[in-house]
Amino acid sequence: MKIKTGIFSLFAVLIFLNSCSKKIDAAYQNPNAQTVEPIESLLPGVIGNFLGNASSAGSGYGLGGDATIIGRYIQYWNNYAVTSSDNGGTQYDQMGGTVGGSDLLGSVWAMFYYGQGQNLNRIIEWGSQQQKWDYVGVAQAIRAWGWLEMVNQYNSIILKQAFNTSLQQFNYDDPSDVYDTVRATCYRALTNLNRTDGAVSAANLAIGDAYMNKGDVNKWKKFVYGVLARSYQYLSNKSAYLSNHYADSAIYYANLGPTSNSDNITLKFAGQKTSGTSNYFGPFRGNVGSLRQSAYVANLLSGLNSTAFTGVQDPRAWYLIRENSNGTFKGVQPGQGSAGLLTPDLPKNFWGNTFNSVGAPLADSGRFVFRDTAQFPVMTASEMQFIIAEASYRKGDKATALAAYTNGISLHFDMLANQYAFNVPSYALITPSAKSAYLTNTSVVPTNPGSLTLTQIMLQKYIALYGWGVHETWADMRRFHYTDIDPITGAQVYADFVPGGGTLYINNNGKYVYRARPRYNSEYLYDIPSLQKVGALNLDYHTYECWFSQQ
Repeated sequence: MKIKTGIFSLFAVLIFLNSCSKKIDAAYQNPNAQTVEPIESLLPGVIGNFLGNASSAGSGYGLGGDATIIGRYIQYWNNYAVTSSDNGGTQYDQMGGTVGGSDLLGSVWAMFYYGQGQNLNRIIEWGSQQQKWDYVGVAQAIRAWGWLEMVNQYNSIILKQAFNTSLQQFNYDDPSDVYDTVRATCYRALTNLNRTDGAVSAANLAIGDAYMNKGDVNKWKKFVYGVLARSYQYLSNKSAYLSNHYADSAIYYANLGPTSNSDNITLKFAGQKTSGTSNYFGPFRGNVGSLRQSAYVANLLSGLNSTAFTGVQDPRAWYLIRENSNGTFKGVQPGQGSAGLLTPDLPKNFWGNTFNSVGAPLADSGRFVFRDTAQFPVMTASEMQFIIAEASYRKGDKATALAAYTNGISLHFDMLANQYAFNVPSYALITPSAKSAYLTNTSVVPTNPGSLTLTQIMLQKYIALYGWGVHETWADMRRFHYTDIDPITGAQVYADFVPGGGTLYINNNGKYVYRARPRYNSEYLYDIPSLQKVGALNLDYHTYECWFSQQ
């Protein structure tokens, strides 16, 4: 009996201890153990990483940080003052690359592998388990987009071992494999976005997708088609572009992508005076205080370009860039700051302050994407039309090219007039008559399809992507090697464009910039063998041409 009692008592103690253990485990969970989080709460942070995230482990990762620098390469903007410090000032104006221990131009790298990386993997994994196929499709769409942005910016990236957490060093993969992965991931995304079974719910998707497509699966599919269109069009220098019908594919998918401004893929911001809720280019975050519009874009919009659209005043100038005290549009030359500009010609900064002001105003007085709450485009219907125009032109279908070219300009006018009229003077607002006058100007839109040029197509695309499509414009300009000649005009496709303003950074050895080096605070701290294999330790590595733009 005593033995039985003893055993019973032992069991009672074990049960008690087990009960306590469960309570302790519930109250103090292992922080290193994987916990299934609601994927509805993961997606907003992933979307925030598109432009510029805000997190305790590292903020600002996304397109925005790198765009402020790449925008200097393509002369969307340049530095307002002449400074000689490394990783700033005139270095990037002169097409220099990042040097030393700086993380500059590593924001997209960090966005992809850190900010979106495992979070997208979890959404795909847990979303599949929960049969939330719409979330799975969205995650795959974002992953496909990220692969394309990564390979175009860095060329040599980690593909096959990308999310292998057991490794500390990684191999870089062939860029052509990344392009194949982009398309394969797009097709998987479309398969899941087309599903209506399981726990698919537009209302539930809208919870995680509140600040991008608001749960609209059709817009996500258009986004995927747009990524596919870009992936084929960027290979215009390959022999397969015509022989393997890449041009046809670019046209096909662009026609399935955004076709109206209501389809535009944009990031939205609540503007609650915190970094995470504000546009990266807005005054609250203060990231573009030292940038001023370039002379190149100002001349294009004000009719001062000597080769293209000469003498044509573009009504969109008042929306995209800033006027000076003379009420005209001037810009800075790369690496020269205010040199060559009279005081009345100095443009205001993007928030409407004086030229020399780098601080942000208290009021949200910027225009276009330079406002705290401005929608930031990621892909537009106008861009798709210019893809169709270029691809059709290269195929010899000039009639289709002209129609798409005209529609691309028209859509961009309408987007600005209807969605970005904030802080534009009333006398400068785009009117139907102003738009019509521009589109019927034969210097801009020829009446004969045979008179259309690549110069017109690419410069109008350059304008339509101004401010937001920095990475896409850089891909375009590298495809044309910055100074390639238009066979019709006999002049540069990018008319009057002078890389680096005529002075290239000392490390360039007389060559143009074509890629960014991998992020310092990962690759250059532990991945030296892989860096050596691709030449990334060389000071002119940033001048190595990317695979996508090569023949």
